[in-house]
Amino acid sequence: MEIEIKERESKGFAIARENGQKAGLMSYSIPASNFIIVDHTEVEEAFQGKGVGKQILYKVVEMAREKDLKILPLCPFANAMFKKLEDIQDVLK
Repeated sequence: MEIEIKERESKGFAIARENGQKAGLMSYSIPASNFIIVDHTEVEEAFQGKGVGKQILYKVVEMAREKDLKILPLCPFANAMFKKLEDIQDVLK
């Protein structure tokens, strides 16, 4: 699974691909210099149930740690993951 993060102005997203095929995407907005808002997660039907969303979230968390950012998870999936996974709560806003 290859996960790439792209940002443009006040928006960003992480996209997961498997053998060149899109597996999932997590989008976020950048309202301030110290935090991001995860607002949407989608996983393609063929990849559902394989942990793709979680892998994407971990990539976004890794990026947040590198940039010293906090994450506000408005997306229901990301919000549920932050409540469930203690190892990522250090970046929770």
